[in-house]
Amino acid sequence: MKTTPKHNERMAKMTFASVYPHYLTKVEKKGRTEEELEKVIEWLTGFDKKKQKELIDEKVSFETFFECANLNRNAHLITGVICGYRVEEIDNPLTQKVRYLDKLVDELSKGKQIEKILRKK
Repeated sequence: MKTTPKHNERMAKMTFASVYPHYLTKVEKKGRTEEELEKVIEWLTGFDKKKQKELIDEKVSFETFFECANLNRNAHLITGVICGYRVEEIDNPLTQKVRYLDKLVDELSKGKQIEKILRKK
């Protein structure tokens, strides 16, 4: 799916620190825990709890966040619609990675089992 250059730039400049509290609120409202959120983020990025906190404290952009990440080899198995975009069809690699993360958080908040969120091939 085509995203606009302006949309992609906005995604790149957005900080992980600005979005994390929204992720946390979303999952906690639905009875999930911060530990589960951290686990999902670690699965996708390779960043453990300590590294996630460092990246929040450093206020890194999503561009830097995903440049430093070791994306899970099964991330391509993340499919579906999030924010009006079908994640597997997003043509900008960085925007797709951000939407992968959004999709995982959405699945967590909707009560999906952790084992299913952490896709295994």
